[in-house]
Amino acid sequence: MNNAPLPDAVPVLIAGGGPVGLTMSALLSRYGIANLVIEADEGYCSGSRAICMSRRSQEILGWVGADQPLVDKGLSWVGGRSHWRDTEVLHFQMPSEPTQRFAPMVNIQQFYVEEYAHQAAQAQGGLAQVNWRSRVSAVRQNAQGVTVVVQTPDGERTVRADWLVACDGGRSTVREQLGLQLEGMQYEGRYVIVDIEQKTRRAVERLAWFDPPSNPGSTILMHRQPDDVWRIDYQIRDDEDPEEAVKPENVLPRVQSHLRMIGEEEPWKPLWISIYNAKCLTLPDYRHGRVFFAGDAAHLVPIFGVRGLNSGLDDAGNLAWKLARVIQGRAPDALLDSYSVERVHATHENIAYGAKSTEFMAPPNFAYRLLREATLRLAVDDPGVRPLINPRQSSAIRYEGSPLNVAEASAWTNDQAAPGAPAPEALLQGPQGAFHLSSRFGQRFVVLAFGDAAALAPPRPDLDLIAITPAVDAQGQAWQRYGLSRADATAWVLVRPDGYVMGRWQGLDAAPLRAALQDKGVFA
Repeated sequence: MNNAPLPDAVPVLIAGGGPVGLTMSALLSRYGIANLVIEADEGYCSGSRAICMSRRSQEILGWVGADQPLVDKGLSWVGGRSHWRDTEVLHFQMPSEPTQRFAPMVNIQQFYVEEYAHQAAQAQGGLAQVNWRSRVSAVRQNAQGVTVVVQTPDGERTVRADWLVACDGGRSTVREQLGLQLEGMQYEGRYVIVDIEQKTRRAVERLAWFDPPSNPGSTILMHRQPDDVWRIDYQIRDDEDPEEAVKPENVLPRVQSHLRMIGEEEPWKPLWISIYNAKCLTLPDYRHGRVFFAGDAAHLVPIFGVRGLNSGLDDAGNLAWKLARVIQGRAPDALLDSYSVERVHATHENIAYGAKSTEFMAPPNFAYRLLREATLRLAVDDPGVRPLINPRQSSAIRYEGSPLNVAEASAWTNDQAAPGAPAPEALLQGPQGAFHLSSRFGQRFVVLAFGDAAALAPPRPDLDLIAITPAVDAQGQAWQRYGLSRADATAWVLVRPDGYVMGRWQGLDAAPLRAALQDKGVFA
């Protein structure tokens, strides 16, 4: 891809043009913020890499108009099956319902996500620029901004940025330049990752085999992807040489053995081979002055439960609106500190879930292997044991303890929409027909006005107001999910631009809502 000349200065420089960096670029552009992406590769990535896009990630991509191509191309799924040897021991289903906007998961190769995010950024009036075949080589910051040295095909260039967002992966140059290190642990168990092209009529599900006859002692995962591609992950023995393990002459016989075992007899060919081991690592803080870290540059979590890319997109969704408000002078600089507080908390939650899944999928020692085999043996005949095998797929994390949460003064029927929770979805009726509540998030603060409050003006003119009346909420989803017991109850619910509940108040008085906006520092 061709590069435009680098600017001398830019409001935001994004190091790394993977899916997180390009989504950050698209989000900032949607908020009206010019940005520059620096990417070492010559274009989108090769190989499937991250493949499972959660419902939350689909919503985030929807904020910039990248959801429709992703859903059209991807393969949606709601559950999966696990086998011990050749016996099915688990058939799980993720929460889903016909009225929801997105499927719980969509399988799609990472390079498509990068393409759709990039196209969305380019559609935002020329605010985004991507320079390929370029890399950040040095970073210096002071109170006024960040000086970034960039190695380009035409030589070394220097760019002055007001803010730098590091999305440059697990081997982050920006992290190295700031003298920072990830903290945590990594597991020794390794998985070979293989993409193959083969036609199949099998349903789109997450498929797993423990100790299959095709590859005794191994664990195998399979996901269908677009373009007649299978993604296959299989564990290698601890004593196997990783360099030898990824050679085609060692990979292809194992793949063929498994395909034969499950009855997939169509011709096939390999497309991509890599290797992976699980890591539970994070920076303790994602903000360092005018530099922010997101995605793998900030944290590395195990692939089991698909929390890697999905958590990175949530990083982008959290940071972009805050950074835009500060740059535009609509909020004080202190708002940016909440990014690290919230997303570090989310990483700790993701790591805790990911570690549990990893210890089952790739047991780190004999005791874990013994426990796993006992669980699998019991699961053959005991349905009560089967939930222990559930891979616990990624879901949006509640921001417990966030400085932006407004303390509640009233009793509610449930905590689904408590401050710090992702705003629950609801299918509503408007003048132009049915719409999903989540489709109204992603740009400005939204106020949900329930009951008699729906007839009032917005508490501030720069807030979007959605009136929730019995006619609008004909199925009662919003009333129930936002904690109201009666269809004639009156309440205000404040939703942040990233679709998280900030506060909720019962009654007609909007003064507490206005005070919260000022006190929490989201408005200058």
